[in-house]
Amino acid sequence: MYAPLSRRAFLADAGRASAAGLLGLFGGSFASGCGSSHDRRFTGALRVLLPGPVPVGWPAVLGELNQRLKADLGFTITPQFVPWTAYPKQALARFTSGEKVDTALQARWLNMDQLVAEKALVNVRAQVPRYRHLSATIDETLLRANTWGKALYGIPQVNSAARLHHFGIRQDLADALGFHEIGDFETLERFWYAVRRRRPGVIPFSLDNEKGRVNVFGPVTPTLNAWAWQNPSVTGWSFSGDSMLFAFARDAFSTGNSRPVPFWEQEGVMDALKRVRTYYQDGIVNRDILTLDPAAQTRMFGSGKSATTWAITDGTTSNALVALRRAVPGAQMANVAPLAGGLSAKPNQTFQADNFVVLNTRGQSRDAAMAVQDWASIKQNYDLISYGIEGRDWVAVGEHGVEIKSAYSFPAFALSWRIPLFRNPSTMSDSERRIFEWSKNPRNFTFDTFAFFVPDVTPVKRQDTQMVAAMTKYARPLFAGVVNVTKGLDALKRAAERAGLDQLQAELAKQADAYLTPKP
Repeated sequence: MYAPLSRRAFLADAGRASAAGLLGLFGGSFASGCGSSHDRRFTGALRVLLPGPVPVGWPAVLGELNQRLKADLGFTITPQFVPWTAYPKQALARFTSGEKVDTALQARWLNMDQLVAEKALVNVRAQVPRYRHLSATIDETLLRANTWGKALYGIPQVNSAARLHHFGIRQDLADALGFHEIGDFETLERFWYAVRRRRPGVIPFSLDNEKGRVNVFGPVTPTLNAWAWQNPSVTGWSFSGDSMLFAFARDAFSTGNSRPVPFWEQEGVMDALKRVRTYYQDGIVNRDILTLDPAAQTRMFGSGKSATTWAITDGTTSNALVALRRAVPGAQMANVAPLAGGLSAKPNQTFQADNFVVLNTRGQSRDAAMAVQDWASIKQNYDLISYGIEGRDWVAVGEHGVEIKSAYSFPAFALSWRIPLFRNPSTMSDSERRIFEWSKNPRNFTFDTFAFFVPDVTPVKRQDTQMVAAMTKYARPLFAGVVNVTKGLDALKRAAERAGLDQLQAELAKQADAYLTPKP
């Protein structure tokens, strides 16, 4: 059973965090470390799995990267980029088939739970302190927050303490249509309908096939759930990333009784499902949600074909301005948080990382894989990976800023994100900067009752596998607004019952109640 970090210990750490958030909790301990243990016995090419398209200009960056790696560590890397549409299945299959892939991006919203159950991931908890640069840029509290039991199954990839799903909007369009300030759900919705009426050919809100359910109910703030804007206090829980989402009782901490219910019984969800259906029918969202991958959605927004894009508190939403201003000279952006109380709302957070670099138990060299994470934690190497060739792809703006000069775009969250090394883009809007800086300070959030609870899928592995299939077939169209809500939900409920909903619900309650029970 997962042993959580105590609320008392965590809150004590949070209380000591600096207001800026960079030198306190999750801000990088800047410890001297114990030095790297890399022994140079591995001299081949480490195989790295990465999501998305090959970045523009990647051959030149990889050449420079491997030249440095060979000189510094004695080996190179062979990254393979896998399209987002195929990445979840490939990342799972290639770690469980005996293939010698060494590292990959993983997360609970991908396949991390299944891979842990399959014993396919290396526990790196004892290794991290042995790598000086890595341990200097990842705070110990972040490691504690992402430890399952006594195991750390990957290197957390974060650039802020917490995360908030929200929106990036075309501020130039909003200004032209009379929406100079958007601070509530109703105003945002009126902006979308104004775009639909007065800007033919522009999709008000473009969504890809990975974002459907996070708009209705999920582990982080659901963006199209009007009730959740007013009550940012309920978190969705599941045994694995694509399985049934449950909501725990809001009084679970005081009663010791978790009482999980399926997502459709959570207040606000039915209204959100109906709202998304209306948006789909009215042309507020794109009709190809179920087939559009994240890279294509990014291109859609960057080409000026949509007025709103999904965003998260990682400081990168405004990067879209580079392409957008080529397509639409004078374009401006702003970020809108789904919080009725603005940034004073103190939404719930688990402080668990969204992304991890995981090591394959069947990989070629665990030491070399950890050495790459250590090497990527050195500023000049981090800059090369994240931003490309200095002078060609980017130039520094002060010590902590960056001006993007090319179309190079690397998924740094899948390999090298470190809070102290992240550079704020020069294009970052004032609104994004406020939200991003706010997200770095844990004191701006409410500590979720189940913050460090990670359910163990082992007792219900068969039912969970069946539930994932049911959710993929019936819930994805429902969350995207593609099907009638009543008929779609009825079909999902029948499939969920056949998959083992009762067993999953009972097991989740058992584990969650044990988590709430004080340990002697």
